[in-house]
Amino acid sequence: MTHMHITAWVLAFILFAVAYSMYQQEKGKPAKMVHMVLRLDYLFILYTGGDLIANYFNGSDLMGEAIVKGIAGIWVIAALEMILVKTKKQKATKSWWIQLIIAIIITLILGFWRLPM
Repeated sequence: MTHMHITAWVLAFILFAVAYSMYQQEKGKPAKMVHMVLRLDYLFILYTGGDLIANYFNGSDLMGEAIVKGIAGIWVIAALEMILVKTKKQKATKSWWIQLIIAIIITLILGFWRLPM
């Protein structure tokens, strides 16, 4: 399940970059289609991530850290979505970029270096 989860979020970052560049070039219709595919990928990320977190609910000492990682992962998804929506509406996105970077750092540190699964 770990490999599917990592593949899903790598795909999400690629789709995000494509949609973001299309919105900046004001290609509305193709950007919207890529954005919709990205939203489907969010669901797959949530499913696989939920399955990974469920492995820690059997009395593990790292359950709290797994919950924090899950919340940070949801924060990453929210930041990605808000960046795209605000870019589409041509509004400022600086605060969401900062939040995205912080959430990615928290998620990667917990996911790759702290939690064993």
